[in-house]
Amino acid sequence: MPRSKNQDKMSLISVHVPKKMLEELDELVRRGIFPNRSEAIRAALRDLLYKEVFKAKIPKEEEKEEEVPISLIRGR
Repeated sequence: MPRSKNQDKMSLISVHVPKKMLEELDELVRRGIFPNRSEAIRAALRDLLYKEVFKAKIPKEEEKEEEVPISLIRGR
């Protein structure tokens, strides 16, 4: 069976996870949140890399949220 372009760019890894985590992961797949385990794990890995790599490169001043005056929040 021919491989897709996406499959050619991916690497296979093995990971040991606690049984409970795997059951919870399978529940996300069962509920249709992810199409399969691999997609769920890739999403988690993307989130981790974004948090630990990308956000780490942003200067602290840019990371802060802009303060909104209370009058705008409460409709005053």
